[in-house]
Amino acid sequence: MFDKIMEAQQKAGEVKTRLDAVTVTGIAEGGKITVTANGNKVVQSVTIDDSLLKDTDKEQLEELLVIAINKAMEQADNVSQSEMAAMTKEMFGGLGGLFQK
Repeated sequence: MFDKIMEAQQKAGEVKTRLDAVTVTGIAEGGKITVTANGNKVVQSVTIDDSLLKDTDKEQLEELLVIAINKAMEQADNVSQSEMAAMTKEMFGGLGGLFQK
């Protein structure tokens, strides 16, 4: 049983590593704001088009940033859930033998 727990911890570490390598993007205002993050919900960069800075007030810019960040986080959630589901399926497939011992 302890081996299975260690295996689960190892697989969780592997999933985290894979999610670190996944890039997700949230876009707002037709691409004038782009937020890039990884699958572990760590924001990597924020890009704001210069024209948007000239034409938008602070409040609007803040709202657009929130939209772009939320879109990136939603994508990261989706990727993370897919990875975790795959890991869980793999683990439960392996646990079937555990109960037969």
